[in-house]
Order: sequence, then structure tokens, then C-alpha cells
Amino acid sequence: MVTGHGRVERAVRVWLPVGFFLLVALFPFYWMAITSLKPNAELYNKNLMPLLIRNPTLKHYVDLLTETSFLLWTWNTMLVAVISTAISLVLGTMLAYPLARMRFAGAGLIGMAVAAIYLVPQPLLFLPLADVINRLDLGNTLTAVILTYPTMLVPFCAWLLIGYFKTVPKELEEAARIDGASRLQTMRRIFLPLCVPGFISAGIFAFTLSQNEFLYALIFLTKSSVRTVPVGVIAELIRGDVFYWGQLMAGALLGSIPVALIYSFFVEHYVAGLTSGSVKA
Repeated sequence: MVTGHGRVERAVRVWLPVGFFLLVALFPFYWMAITSLKPNAELYNKNLMPLLIRNPTLKHYVDLLTETSFLLWTWNTMLVAVISTAISLVLGTMLAYPLARMRFAGAGLIGMAVAAIYLVPQPLLFLPLADVINRLDLGNTLTAVILTYPTMLVPFCAWLLIGYFKTVPKELEEAARIDGASRLQTMRRIFLPLCVPGFISAGIFAFTLSQNEFLYALIFLTKSSVRTVPVGVIAELIRGDVFYWGQLMAGALLGSIPVALIYSFFVEHYVAGLTSGSVKA
């Protein structure tokens, strides 16, 4: 039986740290929300309490949606993120499966190379990729970033999936092979369905990285009609030394909603994929 003193102690040990970290995690979103709802007169008044709103308004959201191409940027971002994620998952699976499940000379070295490639800074890859994009005449097209994003997403997806693939019991594959299934059939019908949490985890990470990517999108997409949200908001709402803070925060808040929804829907599978939990037959 838990006494009153035990409840207080538990609250202090558990809920106080949780509340603190929750406050730290949600504070940026609160700041974006109140900034996007403040009128300009209140936004630039230094005498008012910055964390409170006196006269909330939706003007910044209306201006963002009517005076800029934010909806088009959002569509471009979703299209690029979905296609890049799909390509990266397919190629990452093709790379991770043999490294995790097959024995051949150089497998360990290749696995280390995959992790090392993911750690290569983007600016180092920019010059050769820019040359390829120019030679293919793909500048100012969404195809440019759809082709370049997998260069950083495939190694990451493969690295994440290798760890998850290794948790699947090999006995399941061996039983399927004994029953006459080929390796491809075993992979498609037995192995991959058991790895759905790993795919969801890698997919969420890849989607988030491709949606938030800034450098390649800034260089390859200079026309407003093909920009993504991170580049469009920065390029068109910062004019010289003038920052349209209300619309900037509105764009940042709206741009974070898709990822937040995806995380909330798949949070259980996401955590399972990260921890490489046990596979249930």
C-alpha cells in the first residue's frame, strides 16, 4: 500500500523531471504559436510581456496563405519527401538485407563504409552533385532534390535497418527454406512483414530529414514555384533586414504539423524500431 509520503516522493522523482523536459520540448512550439497570433503592434512592443497575448489575430496566417505560395511549397515538400523516402527505403533495404543476413567476404567493411558515408557532411557532396544536376539540366526542378536526397537517406536507412534486421530470428528463414521457399520468397513473405516497425522507424526519420532539408533545396530550387517550405519561407519572408516574424512563425508552425501527425500515428512502431525490440511471430 502506497502512503501519502510515497505518492509525494513518486511525484517528485517521476513527474517533476517529466514535466521539466516536457516544458523544454514544447516551449519552442508555444513561442511560435503566440508569435504567429500576435498583431504587429503587439509583436514589436517591447513593453509588453512577450509570453502573453492581449489581442490574438489570424492575420499572419491569412497573409501567409494568400500573399505567398505556401500551399504550393507544402505540396512540393510532401511530394519530394514521400518519393525520396520511398526510394531510400527500397534501396536501403536492398543494401541492409545482405549485410545483416548473409555471410560474405567484406560484409563488415561494407557495413562500416555505409555508416561512414552517412557521416560525410553535406557541403562536401554538394559540388559533385551540383555538377551532375547541371549536366542533366535538372536545375529548378523537383527531380533535382528527389535524386540528391537519397545520397544521405539511403546510408541512414541501411544503417538503421541493419540493426533491426539482425534481431529477426534466423530460424524463421531456415524453416521457410526447408519448406522449399527461395531466398527471395523468404525475404518477401516471411522476413519483411516482420520488420514493419523497423521500416516505419526508418521511414519517419527519412521523411523528416527530407522535409527539413535546406542546403540542397536552397541551391537547386531558386524559383518560387518549385521551392519547398524551409526554403520558401526563409527566401520570401526575410527581405533584406526586414523579418516578417508573424508569418515566419506561422509558416514554421504549419510546416511542423505533418511530421507531428506522422509521429503521433506511428509512435509505437517508431519506438519499437528504434529499440530493435523482439519480433512477435
